[in-house]
Order: sequence, then C-alpha cells, then structure tokens
Amino acid sequence: MKGFAMLESNKVGWIEKERPIAGPYDAILRPLALAPCISDIYTAYQSELNYRENLILGHEAIGEIIEVGEKVKDFKTGDKVIVPAITLDGRNNSSDNNCAQQIIGRKFSNIKDGVFSEYFHVNDVDMNVALLPEDISLESAIMLTDTVSTGLHAVELAEVEYNDTVAVLGTPSIGLMAVAGAKLKGAKRIIIVGANKELIQAAKFYGATDIIYHKDGPISDQILELTKGEGVDKALVAGMDSDAITNAVKVVKPGGYIGNVNHFGSGEKFSVPRLEFPSDTKLSITGKITPGGRERMEKQIELVKSGLIDPSKIVTHVFHGFEKIEDALEMMKTKSWDLIKPVVIL
Repeated sequence: MKGFAMLESNKVGWIEKERPIAGPYDAILRPLALAPCISDIYTAYQSELNYRENLILGHEAIGEIIEVGEKVKDFKTGDKVIVPAITLDGRNNSSDNNCAQQIIGRKFSNIKDGVFSEYFHVNDVDMNVALLPEDISLESAIMLTDTVSTGLHAVELAEVEYNDTVAVLGTPSIGLMAVAGAKLKGAKRIIIVGANKELIQAAKFYGATDIIYHKDGPISDQILELTKGEGVDKALVAGMDSDAITNAVKVVKPGGYIGNVNHFGSGEKFSVPRLEFPSDTKLSITGKITPGGRERMEKQIELVKSGLIDPSKIVTHVFHGFEKIEDALEMMKTKSWDLIKPVVIL
C-alpha cells in the first residue's frame, strides 16, 4: 500500500509498505477523509518524538471498515466510522483517566503507522470507533477525531463555569473549539487571539466576545487592559509555544485555573513569572492528553446533531484526492494566512 510518511528527520514523502493485518479485536480501514494536525509537523520537522524513519504520518481520519477480526462484535465491513486520534486498549485495563495509558493511546504516527495511507489499522475497534451518522458531513466529522475533542478538553481541565471570564491562547482550530466549549459551559466573556478574517468570523460565531491581535502589543497586557487589570478566571492553553504558559500565568486571577492541552513540540523550559505567580493563593495548572475512545466520539456526535457545536466553521480548505495529503500537510507547515484547518476528502 501507499502512504505519506516521515522518511527521516525533516524529510517527508511517499512510501510503499505492506498492508496491515487485523488482529482478532481489530479492524482495517480505508480512509474517506483525512486531516493534518500541527503535531504532524512537530513529529516530522521538530523531532518531538524519539527518532523515527519511514513512519506513516497522521492521526485524524474517517474511514470505511474493510476487514474486522473474528472477535469484533459491534462493527462490520462497510461501516463508515469516526476514528479518534487516541485509541484505548481495553484488554490491558487502560483508562482514559490514566495519563500514561493515554500517551500510549496516541498510537498513530507514534508507536505504529498513522492514517495517511491507503489502508490503516485500528486496535480494539469495538471501544475505539463510532458510527458516522448520515447527516454529519465528512468535513465536520473529522474535526471530532482530535480538534473538537482537544478544544473541549481544555475547557474540562480548566473547570470553566457559568459567568467565568476566559482567555483562550492557542492555535486557530483547537482554540476555536475551546471557545465553543467555554460558551457551552456558560462563560460570560471569552477572549481569543485572532488575526485573519476567517478566524475572526469563526471566533465570533463560536462565542468569542473579545478578539485581540498579537501585533497590537503583548498578549498579557492586552488581556489585562480588557479586564481593567483584574485578569481572567480561567485560561485555556490550546497551542502556541511555551510563552503561552507564561501569558496564562500573567493573566489568571489568584485562585484561577489554567487548562493546558498544548502539545509543545520544541523548547526545553517554561517560564513562570515570579511576580505574577501567587505565593499564598491557589493557582492550578493542569495539563493532560485528550481522552479518546468510542464513548467520547459518540458524545461529541450528539453535540453536533443537537446543534450545540458546528465544527464545519473551522474547515477553511478542502482538498480532493489521496495525493493531496502532501499539499494539506505543507499548508499546515507554512501556515497559510487564511488557514484554520485543511481537510482531504478521498
């Protein structure tokens, strides 16, 4: 089979590999939709993992099942399913509440080949995929695999509540889903960093009340000015470099919460400002990889079906054809000005 891979550090390209084989609890899928993630860029170009070579990239996919193991109960060939980026391993007693198991749960393009291939393998398929409803588009559905889930998890980690003032510091797509999640939780004021018109329009659609621009001055200064020096109740770190943690500490009120879902791909240290860090008041900083598995996907499907979240607003570029994976990944790397999230439909 053909796949798009990290050939070696800082080098990507097409590769031929043997088609994977399904174990008794597993399935083999062919992709129907794929999406690159910023962490694919970190993997391929910033060597965030241990050295890899000839590793097929990608962890965001909608697929059609073409083969199932003999012990699979709930799915059959021909089913179209949403595949979460994090796949759990139930037979090893893993839990999506166990951080170590979640790290192991990021199997795609980490401990095995990813989904940017003509066929890909899913472990423990009964607990790791969800049926794709006919009334949800491929463009929206693939956002549930990682982007929606990660953005909502930032909200969960920061324990956003009714009437909170929230700052969102992050990459466009995940940051927008953090905005949507904070709005669902009842936040009264949501501040996000934005630049291009596509991002600004989407931010307003999802519930942002204030949009700041990084070229207008330090982000922390702008947020403090907007809040008349009081700061925010919660900060959601959903991207950017390690400066995002620094800014979050600067703007969160004493007693506040920072939820971090950023996958820092470079740098050795975080800078926590001493003067802004409270020595006698609680300030919680919680970071944890996003949960995965079938149940989480099914819950998010219901959010879309009920109209509470519309993920399609974060898809700005749609490519058609398997070979366009290369173009979509390059767009993520170069950070096209009008980009929020690209999708490849096969």
